[in-house]
Amino acid sequence: MTHPNPEYKNNFLYPRSRYYGRFQPENLVFNANLQEFAQKITYITCLQTGGKLSTEEAYEQIKVLWKQLKHSKKELAIGVNKEI
Repeated sequence: MTHPNPEYKNNFLYPRSRYYGRFQPENLVFNANLQEFAQKITYITCLQTGGKLSTEEAYEQIKVLWKQLKHSKKELAIGVNKEI
């Protein structure tokens, strides 16, 4: 039996999409954070649907992730008019 390439496994478990927006470093970082948020939400909802997490636990975990994403947006100044 051959051992699968770890890079293929990571690409399967943690898929990343290209960024098509206006190029700015903070936009790229936020896009990566947003993709990670979506991936974690998928895992949490699958665990809850499969009975491995209670509804309350899933809600609390999603709430924490949402706060982290909002904090990231604020720190990166996404959506703030930067023109002086």
